[in-house]
Amino acid sequence: MDITLDKKTTTEGFIKIKLIPGDYQPKVDEKVKEYAQKANIKGFRRGKVPSGVIKKLYGKSIKAEEINHILSHSLNDYIKENKIQLLGDPIPELEKTQNIDWETQTEFEFEFAIGMVDAFKYDVSDKVKVKRHIINLDDKALKSTVEDIRMQYGKMINPDIATADDSVYGEFKLAGTDRENDAVLDLKKIDKKGLKKFTGLKKDDTLTFDLRTVIKDDEQVAGLFATAMEEAKNLSGEVTLTVKNINRVEPAELNQDLFDKVLGKDQVKSEKEFMDKVKTSVQKNYDRESEYLLNRDIKNALIEKTKIDTPDAFLKRWLQYSNGEKLTTDDIEKDYEFYLKDLKWNLIGNRIIEDFKIKVDNEEVTETARNQIINQLGGPSVADVYKEQLDGIVQNYLQAENGKNYVSIYNQVKDDKIMKVIQENISISEKKVDLEAFKKLANG
Repeated sequence: MDITLDKKTTTEGFIKIKLIPGDYQPKVDEKVKEYAQKANIKGFRRGKVPSGVIKKLYGKSIKAEEINHILSHSLNDYIKENKIQLLGDPIPELEKTQNIDWETQTEFEFEFAIGMVDAFKYDVSDKVKVKRHIINLDDKALKSTVEDIRMQYGKMINPDIATADDSVYGEFKLAGTDRENDAVLDLKKIDKKGLKKFTGLKKDDTLTFDLRTVIKDDEQVAGLFATAMEEAKNLSGEVTLTVKNINRVEPAELNQDLFDKVLGKDQVKSEKEFMDKVKTSVQKNYDRESEYLLNRDIKNALIEKTKIDTPDAFLKRWLQYSNGEKLTTDDIEKDYEFYLKDLKWNLIGNRIIEDFKIKVDNEEVTETARNQIINQLGGPSVADVYKEQLDGIVQNYLQAENGKNYVSIYNQVKDDKIMKVIQENISISEKKVDLEAFKKLANG
């Protein structure tokens, strides 16, 4: 067997494999004997079928099967032994094998296109400077949060006349179609220009309006007519609404009953204690959001500062090949930059794992899964109820989906460790921003 690497560039090339009879024939002969011993062919006793008959009936398929088996193992062994760092998987050059004569041909040559990672350097020193944006929880944001809580635990009433803060429940009919549905329209979410038509509505009133003038969002349209998003995108025209009810949420009072519902019985005893608890909880959520944005900015900074040559032509071809030709060239071009960004981050992350000797053990995976499940159950107090079953719940979760959940948690722990190493070594300054400014940064 002759295997060679033909490099076209530092990141693209071909692995060529040449086979002669001595490489595959002994295995083929062995397989023919096995077939002869097991074959059940009319006219011959079981186990007494002549090898010549087996070769005539199955010879080509046996040879092709054994050669493909040898190719797969030889290719993988060659890549490992020569420490070739691949991007994607080898792509067989099928046009070179189209004219193979499996019956008479004795020598074979195969080619596999490959993409490789060239050497690159990354920097996680204090030369890398990133800002951590801390959301300043002002009185306005705190008041808004408390109002949301009051509305969440509020009481539903049915007033006689609709205002801009109410919802209208009724029958919606789309002209020229069979679209007809009873639904709730939240007036706070409709376009302000069309709002005047809805304020002042009463039970049994009828109103006609243009769908897309009043509702711009496809998701709202889908909900209104109980249809799929793809169908909702194409809906437009005149809608007739027959009002069946006006719905209004009356905010809950700031009293002990609300405190107990939100935080648990007797956790706080006054409005001030309640506000302090809410403030702490909101700040924790804000800090979590700040951490997400910081990690995103760190990734972007490292990707931008790290020069990595990539075999773009090969990778685009591989994306199409690995998806069974389901992706078009336009699909690949459209999303390629996002794919390339993720690829570069994975390459940098893998180098950091290697250089900083990062390891993830089973106990860490199990503990992370346990904590996530406890939070899903409602926190430590609720988890106490499931104390005896918790170990079993955790193990069942990690083993579910054929181990996909385990891999997902493993990768999460690994990514957290990579980011911890980076944050400990780069320069991170802090800047306080209000919530609106933070949202613009997060969506930018």
